Amino acid sequence: MTGVTASDGPGASAPGDGAARRRGRPPRTESAGTRDRILGAAREEFSARGYEKTSVRGIAKSAGVDSALVHHYFGTKEQVFEAAVEGALAPAFAARDAVLDAPLEEVGERMTRMIIGLWENPVTRVPLLAIVRSAVNNETAAGVFRRLIAGQLLRRIAGRLGPSDAELRAELAAAQLVGIAMIRYVIRVEPLASADAEQIIARVAPVVQGHLTGP
Repeated sequence: MTGVTASDGPGASAPGDGAARRRGRPPRTESAGTRDRILGAAREEFSARGYEKTSVRGIAKSAGVDSALVHHYFGTKEQVFEAAVEGALAPAFAARDAVLDAPLEEVGERMTRMIIGLWENPVTRVPLLAIVRSAVNNETAAGVFRRLIAGQLLRRIAGRLGPSDAELRAELAAAQLVGIAMIRYVIRVEPLASADAEQIIARVAPVVQGHLTGP
């Protein structure tokens, strides 16, 4: 019988075990909430610093993890940003069908209420601020935002409209709402910044409807 060495104890690693695990791969005991914690940290970093000044290292530090773990879950900084944007816009995508299923004469009001509602909700406002600030200052961030908004929202709304200029109509409606969001929630120009949300919806919805279905 061969002797038992000190490395053969209960806590010993199997031969080659360290080599088998890819660098940056999380251990099996990694918390299921780690991915969400990284994503939350990413939204805060992008919101506070914008896309250009945010780094994977800074996101990792804010989340309390190693940078390799951020790369493992998301890949590049652009991919982290895209995941953060997609998560922030998830409520809009979830509410999209209610907009699309509405009678055509009500789509403008539903769309306006959906967008204003996202900005009014503190939970979704912070990541939306991160998206807008980053997209305004960086073309990579703008490309991610454009790709998601166009593919997931505007083209589907345009598909309801019918006219040959349907995509332009949907984009004009979106521009109306994005402009209001910028002035009210980002730049915070008064009196729009303090106006009642329902008053804004009542005034803006007919304009958005006009973009969608007007002459």
